[in-house]
Amino acid sequence: MNEGGDFLLAKAEGAVTEEHIRGELGDVLAGKVPGRRSPGEITLFKSLGLAIEDVAAAEHVRRRAIEKGIGVEFDFGGAREP
Repeated sequence: MNEGGDFLLAKAEGAVTEEHIRGELGDVLAGKVPGRRSPGEITLFKSLGLAIEDVAAAEHVRRRAIEKGIGVEFDFGGAREP
């Protein structure tokens, strides 16, 4: 709450409140807290500088997309190690 500048600005403008926060990312991924319950809802992850959380969230989304057969795979370019 104290370090999420984007959230704090939106809160100051009255666009969101603390009630909009449903839980931590780990709880959503572990199934302890529901993420989206309908296509109209949004699950938002606010990273506060822990790159491993960004990587873990991206990998989770990638795996779910593969399981569901959705999304588009593309090459970012650059050299890759085998």
